[in-house]
Amino acid sequence: MEKSRPLWDNPLQFVFACISYAVGLGNVWRFPYLCQMYGGGGFLIPYFIMLIAEGMPLLYLELAVGQRMRKGSIGAWKIISPYLCGVGVASVVVSFFLSMYYNVINAWAFWYLFHSFQDPLPWATCPLNSNRTGYEEECKTSSSTQYFWYRQTLNISPSLEASGGVQWEQALCLTLAWLVVYLCILRGTESTGKVVYVTASLPYCVLIVYLIRGLTLHGAVNGLIYMFTPKLEQLSNPKAWISAATQIFFSLGLGFGSLIAFASYNEPSNNCERHAIIVSLINSATSIFASIVTFSIYGFKATFNYESCLNKVILLLMNTFDLEEGSLTADNLSEMKDYLMATHPQEYAHLSPQLKNCSLEAELDTAVQGTGLAFIVYSEAIKNMEVPQLYSVLYFIMLLMLGIGSMLGNTAAILTPLTDSRTIATRFSKEVISGAVCFINCVIGLIFTMEAGSYWFDIFNDYAATLSLLLIVLVETIAVCYIYGIRRFEKDLYTMTGRKPNWYWKVMWAFASPLLIISLFIFYLSDYILTGTLQYQAWDATQGQLVTKDYPGYALAMIGLLVASSTTCIPLGALVTFIRKRLKRESVSTTA
Repeated sequence: MEKSRPLWDNPLQFVFACISYAVGLGNVWRFPYLCQMYGGGGFLIPYFIMLIAEGMPLLYLELAVGQRMRKGSIGAWKIISPYLCGVGVASVVVSFFLSMYYNVINAWAFWYLFHSFQDPLPWATCPLNSNRTGYEEECKTSSSTQYFWYRQTLNISPSLEASGGVQWEQALCLTLAWLVVYLCILRGTESTGKVVYVTASLPYCVLIVYLIRGLTLHGAVNGLIYMFTPKLEQLSNPKAWISAATQIFFSLGLGFGSLIAFASYNEPSNNCERHAIIVSLINSATSIFASIVTFSIYGFKATFNYESCLNKVILLLMNTFDLEEGSLTADNLSEMKDYLMATHPQEYAHLSPQLKNCSLEAELDTAVQGTGLAFIVYSEAIKNMEVPQLYSVLYFIMLLMLGIGSMLGNTAAILTPLTDSRTIATRFSKEVISGAVCFINCVIGLIFTMEAGSYWFDIFNDYAATLSLLLIVLVETIAVCYIYGIRRFEKDLYTMTGRKPNWYWKVMWAFASPLLIISLFIFYLSDYILTGTLQYQAWDATQGQLVTKDYPGYALAMIGLLVASSTTCIPLGALVTFIRKRLKRESVSTTA
């Protein structure tokens, strides 16, 4: 059976597959947000400490397990101990949840890509109202980019309770996204191995184009100064360290079973230690590179908004007080305001509510992450560039490559254990198994194309994986070090690669990494408990902004079910194995 197992064409193909999977949307929309929130360049200190203490050791552990056992997550942990079969099942369940909602991002990217060929871009200006006498009220109270996202893309409902119907345009885009994924995974490593060259390399080409363009934009330097100026006082903030550890953990895709699945198709002699270091460093370097691009564009957007605000204030003051053209500028605005307030107190007091307080620092401080950064902030910056259609097409192709690359890993985590199963593999071909997984995910994923679909997306994104993955990886490290035995694992690595892991890897596996995971687990668990009633951000069309609401009872039940359905697999797997062994013993003793 081992000889017939498919293999990567070469080690480089495996590295590209890991990079394509690990380097995802989180590098573009999560890491820059964390830099913004936790001290700019100062955030890199806890980030790299966590990379050394947690990221690289755990990545090496998973790659080594997959390469040694030559099975998917279920089979690999079953070989280590029959009582650990539930760990692999939990990984498959989490990957299934992730696949259900993650491909919706690709559907949104397709939607924006198709609209990027219009001139002007559909999110560049507000649409006219039904009477064609002015702009849509919802767009006027928010912005053209927010209106296109919340109304024309999501057609979002005012709350989770108002579920609405399926949006057929989004449903078609989701179907297309799943069709693309299916074609990429159709023949296993044979097809995936070719696709990863594109999904891993193309985003870097686009980022380089954006970097060159971003650095030439007016105000880009403001964003870069903001990013690289370290706020070292944030190092005393525990949340900065927690966020750094969490970002490393989820950015590398630990615990999903994807890395174990990819490594299982390696030659046994492959140097997985070197590849773990390479993938970790490339992933982190990409996060920093993407942040430079993001902050250059963010600086341009902030400067543009700041100068637009100043121009509106100047125009309002000049028209109200009949000032000479050129007498009021951005440089003397503050002095002129004081002068006008002293000389025309009543008129100025009447005008005061309309005068906005323009601040570049406030614009740069506006922290945005997730879909807000990807589909609103970037879209707003793109619409103000020259030849916006070109940069829009490039940007959403990049998002698609990042999203599809991650989906290849997510689906591999589900498909590899299924194709490893003799019962399933002998009855169905790879194409049928892959098609069934994609079809089931696509049908369930239609929930996320409803009017309330964005709220369900946030539920899955926030709660489907966090606690489950921490528990899975904690059990993995304990299993390798204390159940399978670190000395036995060390011998396995020597047999495979001809070299033993040094003291650094063993100390991290046995002590540092488990302690870090336990700390993260306790933090998230206590955070959920102390938060009280869980809340979400709902779109208020009348105010043109997000408002906070409490989750309804059935949503809280769903959150509990999402967490429990994966975490309970671990003890249930051990219990079922124990009962089976007990029954087998009893039947043997009865026969004797």
